[in-house]
Amino acid sequence: MSEANEGMDVGYVAKLANIDLTTEETALFQGQLNQVLHYVEQLNELDVGGVEPTAHAFPVYNVLRKDEVGTSLNHADVVANAPAATDGEIRVPKILDQ
Repeated sequence: MSEANEGMDVGYVAKLANIDLTTEETALFQGQLNQVLHYVEQLNELDVGGVEPTAHAFPVYNVLRKDEVGTSLNHADVVANAPAATDGEIRVPKILDQ
């Protein structure tokens, strides 16, 4: 990474995450990011031609229960207990700003 780009990566990510960083924090995190990227460059030098790709070191299995039909809540009772409802649907507050 060139010196002209130092601070740009962390600043860009902080902006995307809507996080305000001080100049000192940006410099600290940029240094840490550069160390990680240097380590990744070292890993890229390894010969992994005979290594099978995997997401986990050990096999992962989901333990799932049977999907069986059971009793559920009565729709009218659920809507009646909701803080706000319109036309049989539960209304919730808008959570997106943008």
